[in-house]
Parts: sequence; C-alpha cells; structure tokens
Amino acid sequence: MIYMTLTNNALEVLKRRYLAKNEKGEVVETPDEMFRRVAHAVAQAEKNYGATDEQIKAWEDKFYEMMTNLEFLPNSPTLMNAGRPLGQLSACFVLPVEDSMEGIFEAVKNAALIHKSGGGTGFSFSRLRPKGSTVKTTGGVASGPVSFMKVFNAATEAVKQGGTRRGANMGILRVDHPDILEFIDCKKDNKEITNFNISVAITDKFMEAVLNDEEYELIDPHTQTAVSKLKAKDVYNKIVEAAWRNGEPGVVFIDRINAHHPIGGEIEATNPCGEQPLLPYESCNLGSINLSKMLKQVDGQWVIDFEKLERTVRLAVRFLDNVIDINNYPLPIIEQTTKMARKIGLGVMGFADMLLRLGISYNSEHAKKTAQEVMKKILHEGRSASIGLATERGECLALADVFIRNATITTIAPTGTLSIIASCSSGIEPVFAFAFERNIMDGTKLQEVNPILLEELERRGLNKPEIINKIISHGSLQHIDEIPEDMKRVFVCAHDITPDDHIAMQAAFQKYTDNAVSKTVNFPCSATIEDVDRVYKLAYELGCKGVTIYRDGSREGQVLSVKKEQKKIEQPKSEENKPSPRVRPQITHGFTEKVKIGCGNLYITVNSDDKGIMEIFTNTGKVGGCPSQSEATARVVSLALRAGVPMQDIVEQLKGIRCISTIRQHGLKALSCPDAIARVLDKATKCDSNCKTAEPETESKQQKATIYKCPECNSQFLHESGCVICRNCGYSKCG
Repeated sequence: MIYMTLTNNALEVLKRRYLAKNEKGEVVETPDEMFRRVAHAVAQAEKNYGATDEQIKAWEDKFYEMMTNLEFLPNSPTLMNAGRPLGQLSACFVLPVEDSMEGIFEAVKNAALIHKSGGGTGFSFSRLRPKGSTVKTTGGVASGPVSFMKVFNAATEAVKQGGTRRGANMGILRVDHPDILEFIDCKKDNKEITNFNISVAITDKFMEAVLNDEEYELIDPHTQTAVSKLKAKDVYNKIVEAAWRNGEPGVVFIDRINAHHPIGGEIEATNPCGEQPLLPYESCNLGSINLSKMLKQVDGQWVIDFEKLERTVRLAVRFLDNVIDINNYPLPIIEQTTKMARKIGLGVMGFADMLLRLGISYNSEHAKKTAQEVMKKILHEGRSASIGLATERGECLALADVFIRNATITTIAPTGTLSIIASCSSGIEPVFAFAFERNIMDGTKLQEVNPILLEELERRGLNKPEIINKIISHGSLQHIDEIPEDMKRVFVCAHDITPDDHIAMQAAFQKYTDNAVSKTVNFPCSATIEDVDRVYKLAYELGCKGVTIYRDGSREGQVLSVKKEQKKIEQPKSEENKPSPRVRPQITHGFTEKVKIGCGNLYITVNSDDKGIMEIFTNTGKVGGCPSQSEATARVVSLALRAGVPMQDIVEQLKGIRCISTIRQHGLKALSCPDAIARVLDKATKCDSNCKTAEPETESKQQKATIYKCPECNSQFLHESGCVICRNCGYSKCG
C-alpha cells in the first residue's frame, strides 16, 4: 500500500476526482488499486507486439512502481479512465471548424463527445467568414467567429452539468482575420465565453509590421483576398492592453509553431492551455516526470540523478506510446489521425522543488542552465526510446524519412492536480507561496508549509510558530528579518520573480521541447501596459511559441491565498520635502463593485494595504464607456491616496460631476465615472479592515463566487501554467 507516501490533500483530491465510485457515488477504490488498474490496462498494449503473459506482467509492475513512487504520472483522463468502461485516455484534442452551418455544428457535436469523455478541445475559428459577409445559399449575412464561439461555449456549459470533469476549450483566431478586433475584446466582460481560453494566432509577418510600424492586410478566409488594412502596432497594442486588463487573450506564434512541426499539414490550434499544437482531428496524451524525485545525495549534497532520470524517461515514453494503442477514441477519424503521427507529450513537474534542493534560485542564470540541461536530457533519451520502439513496433507513419516511433516526444503541460497528488511544485512554475492556510471541508483551516522549507527551518533552528505565521502573512520570505540572506536568495516564490525571469525560464525549457510550454507569466497588480508589451516582445525574441500572462488582481473578485499583512517600508523624502507616494506592496486586499452609469456598467476595485485604502482600478463593462478617462481618474486618485491626500477631499472633488450620457436616464447609481468612483470610495471609508460592509451587487457577488473562488471548496484559484487551479481540492478551470 502507498498511503504513507500520499499527503492528506493528495488523498482528498484522489477521492474527489480519480478513484472509481459506485452508482451511489461512494468511493470503491484505493489509490493503490487505481495505480494498479492503470498499470494493468496500459501494459495490455504489449500484446500487440508479441509479448508473453510474463512480459506483460513485468511491464505492468514497472509502470505501477513508477507511478506509486510518484516519479511519473499520466494526464488525468488516463488515471480516471484506464481499465474502466469509458476508456478515453487523452487530454488534448483539436477539432476543425468549417465555414458552413453543417461544419460548425458537427464540431459542436464532436466537442460534446470529447468533453463527455474527459478531454479538452482546441478550435481555430479562422476559417469562418467575417461578421456581415453575405451567405449566398440563404441570402443572409454571416454571424462571424465570435458569435459562434458563444454557441460552443453554451454547449460546453450544458455538457459539464452532467459530467465528472468540466469541459475546457481554446479558441484561436488569426491576427489577419477581419474580425480580429471583436475577438480581442470578446472576453472583456469576465462573464462572457467562460468555458474558453482565447489566443490570437500571431504571424511573423504581423510581428515584422509591428516592429517596423507598418500596416498589414486583413484576409477574408472565404475568398482569400485582402479586404482592408490595419496599423499593426494599433492591433498589437490592443492585444497587450486586453491581456493587461484581465489576462486574455494570450498569443500563439503560429508561424513559429508550424516551422517546427515535423509532419505535413497546417497547425491551426492548440489544446486549452496552449502547450500542445495539433492538426485537425488529432489528439495527444501527456505525462509528467516528477523532478523532485530525480535527485540523490552525494557527500551530503543533493545532485541530479541523471541515470534515474534516463530510466524514467525511457519507461514513460513506452507507457505513453502504449496509451495510444489501448485508447478508446471518441471518433474514428481522431483514432486514425492520432495513430498516423503517434504524438506524445512527456513533460515535468516539481522543477521548483528540484531547484530548492539544489540550492539554486529560480530567478538565476544557474536555474535557466539547469532547466536546459534537464530538458535536453529528457528530449535526447525520449527520442532514443522512441527510436527503440520503432525497431520493435514500426516507425511513425507520418514521418516516412525519419526512423522514430513518435512524431513529437516532449511537452510542458500544466500539472495542477497531478502535482497535488505527487506533493510537488506545479509544472515549471515557481512555488506560489511557501506557507498558507488551507481550507478543510468542515470549515476549519490547516497551516501548510513547503516541506523543503520546513526541513531547512528545522535544520537552522528557525521552525518557530511566530516565524511560520509571518511566512503565511507574507507568502514570501524576502521581508522577514529572522530569515538569513542565503535562505532568502534560494527560497524565492512567484511574488519575488520578475515577468522577464518568467519568460526567460519558459524560453529555457522551450529550447528542448518539441511541442510548446504551458506557463503563466505573473505580473504584480501595479504592472503597466508597457511592462506587458516588453514581455510579449521578449517572448517572441527568445523563441517561445506562445505567451499567457496574468496581472495579480486584474479580474474582479480575485481572492488571495496569503494574509495581507505587509512589512512597512520607510519612504524616502525628497530634498525639497515634497510628499512622496508610499510604495505599493506586492499583495493588497479589497473588493470590486459594479456601478451602473449612463453608458453601461463600471466595475470599480478598491484596494488597501496596512495603512488603509491606497489605490483603485476601473474596468468598463461590455457596453461603451470612457475607459481612458476613467482609468486616468483612477490613476490620479491612487497616486493621491498613496501620497496621503485625505479621502474626504478626494470624494468632495469628484462627487456630483455629471456626464452627458446620464441626461434623461433614470435608475442610475452614479452621474458619471468620477461620481461613481467617489461614491464607492465614500462607501469604502465606512467598511471595516476587510471591506466586508462594502458588498458588491448580487450579480457581481455571484460572479466572484463562481469564477474566482473554487465552486467546490470556496478556496481561491491560482493562475499558473496557462490555466487556473485550486490547490486546495484540485478543481481546475481547464478540466
């Protein structure tokens, strides 16, 4: 039995999401039995290649040992479905969306079948004719890609109501599609198209036009002719601003993806988190090696155990190739397309834990070199193992001139729930927080401390309740006086790492990854649009295949996972003794309220630090508004608040300002954007330290609960690996 190697949280996640249940919903399987079920099912593929019963049992035992030692875990559908009636084991699918009503709804139907079986789907809507185009067969006009995305979104919502794993989608549109501007803003309202991640397919031609400040052509996909031109920099700036606003859309560098694609056909889309580009009707199964288990001690020092890593890679490649054979595909064409290329996606998790053991700071050059060294070894051994399988079983049919079994070997995927089971850091992400309070289902809270940090604190005689409480309060170790500087250098968390370092690490892994790398570039709330712009260009320059960013607190209702106490920072006084705005801390707390104004809805976020209210942000709803003016007002007000201007003086200056859009309108909550800001600030001054009395309206409260808090355990979501994950119970927005 393996219970001693699983944490309580891992056991809880397994019970809720992976272990077999009877018709009453009662768990009827232990974790040990689950791993044996999966190992037995996957080993059966050996029959196809002449293995004896004894050989099949030997492979089963090796697969079982690798999983129970938590050295490698396959993607969630394999753990859930292998050896069970459903038998659908792949996580990633891409479906084409043809430019006809029949083709569109065929894709909707196929997506429903995939979601029902536990997979996630990616779509390019770039083949659809633009909004307003004439449809000759009916004499009507086309609805356009965004309209049909909403149809797909509604179908996903309906399917997930009865399933055990919610459906997830990626929606992609080429940057040269005539509807690109509408697409960029289609998720401006966070309640729209909630079952999709969206990305813009950026071409090299477009990026050249951006860098040279030139226009580029928009191409009607139906006629393949240019219909208009746009200034590339304006479109690029709109993408960057939208990503700064709420993290969407991401971007994929589609020409780069196709240039590195080893087989024929054009890649149009990726899976929901962007790390697995696939041809239409192709699927891929993924798995991750736990790098925290690929270490050994030599003379009291931790070093990478490359021999163990080699053995694990070779066994994992065999495992994933077997999955292709035993898989029960949702459609015959998907089985046919998948078996032609036999793509697998072997990745990693526990990388941040590995660095901690090795004494390497995540944001150091040494860390990036380690990433390249490890991933180069995985890719080399993975290809060698695939060549060995080609000798045993036959080469990849889609690669006539290359003797190898699998067209692609490596992918860096999200490992949200898998890393909870393995009790390691997620994917290639840094540690989010070294200590936090976890919600237990009965409403109590449990303190959790990173085990590697706990060992180091114990070794140094620093494992004391007052220090642990400070770490929980800060999340980071950087401002805790009791922590030695050499520990602070190594134990850096997500809050301590610059966006440039995030991109540099993504690029380091991408260098030796066949497919792509799923990673979120985290920005502090105070980041500017210019900061996002710089990172997008850096990602393109460094060879990344896509970018997903998230600015902390940029989606209304976000709940932070660490306490909001911050170390007070002395503010430097200028030589002229002018007032100086206090420094913004890494973490703030606050609330968001929706206010109806003359031209729509205005969402106003009020944040506080340990000195009180210190900043506001505004976001206009999907109907009109004056976003630049309201943003400018919010910035000036935030500056004044941090400079110590009395709140009431600010309120008096803004309150009562009327906008022409409010004339003859009834039932409005405010006369203008400045008036709305003043009213919310006035309300905020009357609330307690947690802003509990300044409640958003019912709709906004519901949105906060259903999107930004976990719907199953009410804990906060974390943004990582191109997705959001609840580290408390394992719920994931991406399935």
